[in-house]
Amino acid sequence: MSVFERYLTIWVGLGIAAGVALGLITPALFESIAAFEFAHVNLVVAVLIWVMVYPMMLQIDWNAIKDVGRKPRGLALTLVVNWLIKPFTMAALGVLFFHHLFAPWVSPESANQYIAGMILLGVAPCTAMVFVWSQLVKGDANYTLVQVSINDIIMIFAFAPISALLLGVTDIAVPWQTLLLSTVLYVVLPLLAGMFTRKALLQRSTNALQQFVGALKPWSMVGLIATVLILFGLQARTIVEQPFIIGLIAVPLMLQTYGIFAVAWFGARLLRLPHDVAGPACLIGTSNFFELAVAVAISLFGLNSGAALATVVGVLVEVPVMLSLVWIVNRAQPGASSSAATALP
Repeated sequence: MSVFERYLTIWVGLGIAAGVALGLITPALFESIAAFEFAHVNLVVAVLIWVMVYPMMLQIDWNAIKDVGRKPRGLALTLVVNWLIKPFTMAALGVLFFHHLFAPWVSPESANQYIAGMILLGVAPCTAMVFVWSQLVKGDANYTLVQVSINDIIMIFAFAPISALLLGVTDIAVPWQTLLLSTVLYVVLPLLAGMFTRKALLQRSTNALQQFVGALKPWSMVGLIATVLILFGLQARTIVEQPFIIGLIAVPLMLQTYGIFAVAWFGARLLRLPHDVAGPACLIGTSNFFELAVAVAISLFGLNSGAALATVVGVLVEVPVMLSLVWIVNRAQPGASSSAATALP
């Protein structure tokens, strides 16, 4: 394990600090980055996520995909957590905190907006970053691909009805361009690239594939840190101008993330899932498809709404919290040494 990988949390922390600082010093730079988008999907961030995901796709063994169906318990756990538990606990936490615990500091109208943003995050399970978290916990790449694919299919049919139910509105305009473009950029394209690259390298030798994956691995982490830097740079002014509100929104979001992880982890232990299946199965339900949530919040409530702000806070909270969950999963790995357990792979 390299020094860079061992102290990944430190580099991410430095990326956050650098992003906020640069966002305040050179706002025009980040405004130009923000403008480079299509269907609410930032293409610069998309490229960086592609860099993160591509090494994971190289490790997918297409001959082993058919064996995933022989281990349905991990898929069942993911689907139950993502679609029968997570959206409803997110809504419940939002109501608890903003209608009751935080009521003295937030107006009723703002409270409803923040709850709406949280709900949209809760109904959008992650698509792209799951591959990164799976790689960090040494998850089964084949199983992760199947999990993500099934969740994407369900999201097409379930996102609007569940959102409408929890938001109490009947007309949810799903930004299909955002949903489809994100799926193509984050899953389909790197998957195809990984498939063809893997085939070409295996024709040479198995060692050629392993060496290529090893060479790309550091770039995957660089992509993660660069993504963090850009996301925090884009929201630097909001972080500085509204720290109290961001802190209030972050509290239930963090509780939701750790709580859902605990539920999934308990379920994985109960089902006796192997580590390389349990890790991704638990992490896929704790991270969010933030591009979709942000796009819907802007469409329904406006760019400057509390709902849009809540989805953005979800973006800011996700990476640091998910890294802590990666640490927990790695620490629980059978046979992990004390030194390896305290570091991120």
